[in-house]
Amino acid sequence: MTDQTQLSRRRALKFLSGAPLLPLGTAMGSSVLLAACGGSDDDDDDTSNNPGTPGQPTPAPGAQFVSARFVPMAAPSTAADMATTLVKSAMEVTYDDGTTVTYQLGYNTFFNTGDMVPDGNGGTILAGGYYDINNNPIIDRSTSTQRQFFSGCPDGTSLLKLDNPTVAGVTGNTVFAVVQFEYTDFDLAGNSVYGRLPSPYAVLTLDQNPETGELKLVKYYNVDTSAANGIWIPCGASLSPWNTHLSSEEYEPDASAATNAQLTAFGNNLYANSGARARAYNYGHMPEVTVHPDGTGTVVKHYCMGRISHELVQVMPDQRTVLMGDDATNGGLFMFIADREKDLSSGTLYVAQYTLTGNTGAGAGTLKWVNLGHATSEEIRGLAGSLEFADIMEKSVTAAAGFTQIKYNGATEYVRVIPGMEKAAAFLETHRYAALVGGTMWLTKNEGTTVNIKDKVLYSALANIRDSMLTGNAANPGTGVGVTTRINAGGVMASTMGGGQADTDAVAINSDWVPHTYTTLFVGRDISADSLGNTCDPELPASPDNLKFSEKLRTLFVGEDSGNHVNNFLWAYNVDTKEFARLLSTPAGAESTGLHAVDELNGFTYIMSNFQHAGDFLGTMPAGLVSEIEPLIDAAYKDKFSASVGYITGLTMSEKK
Repeated sequence: MTDQTQLSRRRALKFLSGAPLLPLGTAMGSSVLLAACGGSDDDDDDTSNNPGTPGQPTPAPGAQFVSARFVPMAAPSTAADMATTLVKSAMEVTYDDGTTVTYQLGYNTFFNTGDMVPDGNGGTILAGGYYDINNNPIIDRSTSTQRQFFSGCPDGTSLLKLDNPTVAGVTGNTVFAVVQFEYTDFDLAGNSVYGRLPSPYAVLTLDQNPETGELKLVKYYNVDTSAANGIWIPCGASLSPWNTHLSSEEYEPDASAATNAQLTAFGNNLYANSGARARAYNYGHMPEVTVHPDGTGTVVKHYCMGRISHELVQVMPDQRTVLMGDDATNGGLFMFIADREKDLSSGTLYVAQYTLTGNTGAGAGTLKWVNLGHATSEEIRGLAGSLEFADIMEKSVTAAAGFTQIKYNGATEYVRVIPGMEKAAAFLETHRYAALVGGTMWLTKNEGTTVNIKDKVLYSALANIRDSMLTGNAANPGTGVGVTTRINAGGVMASTMGGGQADTDAVAINSDWVPHTYTTLFVGRDISADSLGNTCDPELPASPDNLKFSEKLRTLFVGEDSGNHVNNFLWAYNVDTKEFARLLSTPAGAESTGLHAVDELNGFTYIMSNFQHAGDFLGTMPAGLVSEIEPLIDAAYKDKFSASVGYITGLTMSEKK
């Protein structure tokens, strides 16, 4: 791909900055339409590619949006570009008067973690800061330079608005964002603290300029998670149709382990070394954050949605059916159907059973659904607080009478359910129970899901196609499913959805959004290491992670989590033209996170985009290039402890009526 769009990120049309992304409606004339565009910050101020300047056509007032395509940027190749968040992409919009206009894109941050930001009460608060069960800061005491822990790994983000907001200090439109912080890598002494700290959520109150759509942070609120027993490693997230933030807790702690140093350290930090113990069964659930008009938020965990490696769930338009990613080896595709619309506190849990008809890429085939049981969140929460693994299941390392062989996290186990404990097994030992009762636990790192509503297609991201997905691999469940070729670059599965489906007991499933067939949408390409250290083709996505679909643009946005690209990218994939466009490059070694595509918010369109753990994979690069890049990352991101929360900028246009 070639770089067709070069523009300064901090320079904007008419000297305004920070507008949102996409035009999805009626042209209103250049004085409003062109209010603010931004690009990348290391270029000149040439405006030849911008509307309203020589050589650029202007759509007639009232011209209707017809289609759009993204103009890709090249992968960065200089140390300066590789060490920062870089946007040199654009979008071409075609209107019904025949006009095609190119709009430059850029990137704005709300903050970097570790910054002091406004708390809305005249003071400041540490962005991404960690807190214990009593909402006291958790202090890094590993060196004499003590400070509050803060996360370098912002992830799932939701942008939303509420009726009748009450936050002071907003001069335009009040909008809100929820940001979750997955983990932090190290303490100041260099010791790993991954998963050893209770993860924070923040509610951001943002002031939206009604003319340009620019977003400015007014208030940062740290959500009290004590009622949810703290939060365990939240990764991807989505916005529910009823305007709540649906979070995640991935890599649930193994309750069968005799000891778990990570869980013990997590409990010590959560409970301020009071001696209180964190219970494994309280983690691995689906938290939901509700934002309130005053810019605060509350969280509840839905224990009835299965205890798996939750990541990036997607609620269907019926507001009852939820498809769930499962970021695990020997993971499955799970579905939850709530009893009531807009209420995830009770329902029925299912796991997919695959039959393959093709074994290339990520395969192709049909899906049936195994009913794992019905429960309320409160009843499972009660069981989680009182039961141990031995109360629910028995496990053997060798075959034994009455035990069933399964694969769990890549290893062979033999398990049986204690009679009468089937419900507890289904909702607290979901991975093991799903394998035991016939679910196909063959997916490797099913990172997340999103939906194409018009076509009724579910997209599922596979960071890798390996291990449990490979026929003959020791981790493969050996139930007749598997593909033939390892693809470290991963890919995306596309599942067709519909109604009239029955479960494996021939009982009708009460939903019109049940996946029943699937194909491989695309895969990446593994290569021998190139001159920069890429081991997957940089012109294709590698290790898809965050997925979001825009109905208006017919575009699947794909964020990468790959050590196989030295810079991870955010991509746009048009599902009609099958074209890829690289939109954004994160700092070297960083993961593209926090993806949220918003088709319309007060007439503006946004793509939220964060990154995490900058500089994490520099060892794969040539030493000379590392020596150039590493000091730049250290200077920009607090010696690799910090990361950015922000959004892609572009232009303003009102929604088509």
